[in-house]
Amino acid sequence: MRVTREKAAENRRKIVAAACRLFREKGFDGVGVDAIMEGVGLTHGGFYGHFRSKEELAVEAVAHGFAVSSAWQGSMASLDDFVASYLSTRHRDDRGGGCLIAALGGDMARQGAGVRRGLTEYVRAHLDRLTGWIGGRDAPARREQAARYEQAAPREQAIATLAGLIGALVLARAVDDPELSDEILAASRAAYGNRSTAPVPSVGRAADRA
Repeated sequence: MRVTREKAAENRRKIVAAACRLFREKGFDGVGVDAIMEGVGLTHGGFYGHFRSKEELAVEAVAHGFAVSSAWQGSMASLDDFVASYLSTRHRDDRGGGCLIAALGGDMARQGAGVRRGLTEYVRAHLDRLTGWIGGRDAPARREQAARYEQAAPREQAIATLAGLIGALVLARAVDDPELSDEILAASRAAYGNRSTAPVPSVGRAADRA
């Protein structure tokens, strides 16, 4: 039976979303086309009606994940809200969702130009948002944040904050001691956010956040 254009577009979206989740869980090399297609109830042969290669799918899956993450970030009112949700136990425990860089950063460094270009564009945009949040804080909060970075400019603070948040999430996921993992999250929330150990309510599923 002939597949309509609308159904084909829907199938493509499902493949991209499934690939994004599975890549987070298993890495780019840890999941094959068969598993991705099986996850959306389609055949292996149908894959090549949508993509020329797994690499092409990876580029689109990464772009999809970053677009969803950017939309979620736009719902955050402040740096403190972002830090509390990013370094929440819910985000940590959803390894198939959330931050693409925390899940795939090492793998991305070994991928082709398309994936790395998407990462670079996302990081630049994310740094702009973080810089705006830092610069928009009230005077006491700005002074406290600047003191942590020896009076660094907001852009430099944003770079250090992004690197620190990603590193904290990676480390909290990697250790096998739950108490230590919680401690890493709490200490990092205090260092980069409002020192609260209680994350704000999440916006959507963890898979929609980064």
